Amino acid sequence: MSKRTSEAARARIAAQREALRKQEQRKRVTMIVTIAVVAVIAVAFAVWSVRQGASEKVAGGLAPVSVEKDGTVVMAKSGVNAPVVDVFEDFQCPACKQFEETSGSTLKNLAAEGKAKVVYHPITIFGQEPTKGNSLRAASAARCVTDGQQWLAYHDKLYKNQPSETVTGFTADELIKWGKEAGVTADDFDTCVREQRNVAAHQQFTEKTMSTQKLTGTPTVKLNGKDLDTNVAFVPASLRDAVESAGK
Repeated sequence: MSKRTSEAARARIAAQREALRKQEQRKRVTMIVTIAVVAVIAVAFAVWSVRQGASEKVAGGLAPVSVEKDGTVVMAKSGVNAPVVDVFEDFQCPACKQFEETSGSTLKNLAAEGKAKVVYHPITIFGQEPTKGNSLRAASAARCVTDGQQWLAYHDKLYKNQPSETVTGFTADELIKWGKEAGVTADDFDTCVREQRNVAAHQQFTEKTMSTQKLTGTPTVKLNGKDLDTNVAFVPASLRDAVESAGK
């Protein structure tokens, strides 16, 4: 092989190697860009998911709250009759506490904005102790509160201090103490709580409600009479969208 041929061969090999090197470099750049794009999309989705599930903050004043004779409590601005959000809850129910922590402020805001009529239905779903007794004492105490705004504050206080399902809780002393902290001013509140004055009425209400509403557990959230899926009820943004759509 001549010297010129040998040099040409080496040049071709060098050119091929350079071409391969550039090709591999392009592949690496493409891979890095692809990974970066995927990472950005993943972060964006994560941020969106967090925002969807993030609890709202109570924006301002609450809508008027009224305690009804049957034990239900209505939160709505004057003249707002629809859409109706019914919340069937048990003060001892851990999932109800989670719902309140996650979506409770959304319901307060929707009512304050005049976009919903919210109706609370405290019931007792437990049949065994200590959960049954805990639930009955808490619900009976809540019925001792006749002022709507005070009832709502007490409602939130009960969930904040919800005892474990394995221990006896919601004692009379605790319920009275939390009532004072929530601003309850009823003259006979202490006596009403200690005597568990409303247990029988609450049990009757529970039986009737469980039967007529065909409830299998709590929390059950209904929008205009239809059950809301937990994936909607427990996601504040989805809950808001569902209620606002129902009002259009």
